[in-house]
Amino acid sequence: MRVYASKQELKDEIRKSYSKFIAEFDDIPEDMKDLHAEEVDRTPAENLAYQVGWTALVLKWERDERKGLEVKTPSDQFKWNQLGALYQWFTDTYAGLSIHELRTMLDRNVQEIYEMIDSMSDEDLFVPHRRKWADGATKSAVWEVSKFIHINTVAPFGTFRTKIRKWKKLML
Repeated sequence: MRVYASKQELKDEIRKSYSKFIAEFDDIPEDMKDLHAEEVDRTPAENLAYQVGWTALVLKWERDERKGLEVKTPSDQFKWNQLGALYQWFTDTYAGLSIHELRTMLDRNVQEIYEMIDSMSDEDLFVPHRRKWADGATKSAVWEVSKFIHINTVAPFGTFRTKIRKWKKLML
């Protein structure tokens, strides 16, 4: 797990991994977005839906805490031992949208994450125990907000880029 020294370094890493990830969708025809490849676990639409879902949750956690609301992670409807159901909810909620709509939503979420990073103090971003939602999201691990941002942006953008590249090799 990468440790970031500054807000700019975190944003640069997100920007770099996101631009590579999202560019993979440039040449996927809309009429193929829901096709399954035997060796890949998600369609292009499901891949984007997953990313939209997780980035939306990170933003919701922070927004709700700032409003003084109790934050339930990973979501109000699902517990950590129900991630399969949560992923299915992402698919059911978002995967029916067009690639363009999904990309627009994800672009907006990533932009809002940059704004969230900029709005936080260095302590709130890089020091543990500065957000109740971050403390409540793990049973025993101590994670700072920047780690949650990383595991819901940089890490999956890299992992899912590999998956979408494999899908394209098999399907296009």
